Amino acid sequence: MLLVKQELLAALANTLESLSPGAGSKAAFESPKVAAHGDFASTAAMQLAKPLQRKPRELAEQLAAALQATPAFARWVDAIEIAGPGFLNIRLKTAARQQVVREVLEAGPAFGSQPAREDRVLVEFVSANPTGPLHVGHGRQAALGDAICNLLATQGDKVWREFYYNDAGVQIQTLATSTQLRAKGFKPGDPEWPEQAYNGEYIADIAADFKAKKTVRSDDREYTASGDVEDIDSIRQFAVAYLRHEQDLDLKAFQVKFDNYYLESSLYTSGRVAATVQKLIDAGKTYELDGALWLKSTDYGDDKDRVMRKGDGTYTYFVPDVAYHIAKWERGFHQVVNIQGTDHHGTIARVRAGLQAAGVGIPAGYPDYVLHTMVRVVRGGEEVKISKRAGSYVTLRDLIEWTSTDAVRFFLLSRKPDTEYTFDIDLALAQNNDNPVYYVQYAHARICSVLAAWGGDAASLEGVDLSPLESPASQALLLQLAKYPAMLTAAAKDFAPHDVTFYLRELAASYHSYYDAERILVDDEPVKLARLALVAATARVLHNGLAVLGVSAPQKM
Repeated sequence: MLLVKQELLAALANTLESLSPGAGSKAAFESPKVAAHGDFASTAAMQLAKPLQRKPRELAEQLAAALQATPAFARWVDAIEIAGPGFLNIRLKTAARQQVVREVLEAGPAFGSQPAREDRVLVEFVSANPTGPLHVGHGRQAALGDAICNLLATQGDKVWREFYYNDAGVQIQTLATSTQLRAKGFKPGDPEWPEQAYNGEYIADIAADFKAKKTVRSDDREYTASGDVEDIDSIRQFAVAYLRHEQDLDLKAFQVKFDNYYLESSLYTSGRVAATVQKLIDAGKTYELDGALWLKSTDYGDDKDRVMRKGDGTYTYFVPDVAYHIAKWERGFHQVVNIQGTDHHGTIARVRAGLQAAGVGIPAGYPDYVLHTMVRVVRGGEEVKISKRAGSYVTLRDLIEWTSTDAVRFFLLSRKPDTEYTFDIDLALAQNNDNPVYYVQYAHARICSVLAAWGGDAASLEGVDLSPLESPASQALLLQLAKYPAMLTAAAKDFAPHDVTFYLRELAASYHSYYDAERILVDDEPVKLARLALVAATARVLHNGLAVLGVSAPQKM
């Protein structure tokens, strides 16, 4: 129905232009608030009434008559109804609604996607400290980031996935100290064990491998342990490489890949942090007080000024963030999306303030943020709070092993990011309609089974006569298929992959209703082929939507 909409939109634009020069550029269709009112709606008459000094409803009648006289409206539109003060409700002919099947089958994997464009977008997500296994919160972030990247790609953007490694600071030193103590034979609960040390069993694993002088390999490094328990620098490097390797395995199991890994430590070794601080000083956006260097962040809407450099000479954690985002801008990424936990909410204002104060041409509101809440895990009606391996939380690997990658991805994407979410393990394992990912995947598998039973060439369905698709059940399914491209565009604009999960559940429900209402493999050949084309198109859209989420579309279940 994309072609139909484009032709009708062009006709509307030309008609508006004839009524008021310049008005054609504002031609647009809306979706009626009530589906029964029609397929498209237009408020053009009400928008033009005042500048043309006309009564809206009178202008709407003139506009409707002019539109009905155009070839596009004559071909595709059944009726134009005027409602209220001048709304135009446009009702399509059945043949127009049927066109979506042909469009889906012809476009295949590209259905719903927009042509490639030059816009480059960097999406930073996961960015976990290499101090422990990835937890379920990281899993939610990985699912969100990957799906948002896929959504942006459907709109033609060139997307760059980046992982920012916090490999500098107090937490890394705590990791090294914890590993050293384990290597020396101490354990949690001993008098020598610090309160702030990491307690998970993974620390004992690292210590044992360090003493065994093992070699670990991660995405960008290889390191062999010295085995000397007094060599804290070697312990630190080995522990970081070890955990980066572990996180790589977690992400591989979750089928998430990155284009680049950016090291926080590189911001210091390259001089970027020092250069950024100097930019802010030179711009007159800092001052010294009580032995500390402060940023005038209140000049940019922050609720108070922020310390940049403490009295001991170390920088507060938002300073390297500012340097990092200047680097993103200088690398040519003029749209950046950061996926982070809600605990980072307080850093947004100060990072943006620092970027504005630096005076390097970065616009206000850069970067975009998507904040997500943590995840509760429930099994047998009771919350699961710890992992045997991590000691204090459920890991992403636990969740995948307990259920599946598909279930974890779909479930973690099924709510708005800032909405609290409870992951029900029992539900994720259930093979019934209450399990949303099973429900959607089963719809796809069910269609594949029908197509296999038919045994014909699916490519031959592209040119079949679609006129038999007139029943209420088939019309409802056609309507759902037609919604897919606009849904993708809106979801990408709002960074909202949960909209894709909602859509897929609705499409699956529409298919299951259609399957129950009409037999597909009937004796009447034209009817059978039309119905096969409809369900093949449905399978394709289910497959495309699941691919956006990073979820498989099985042919058998």
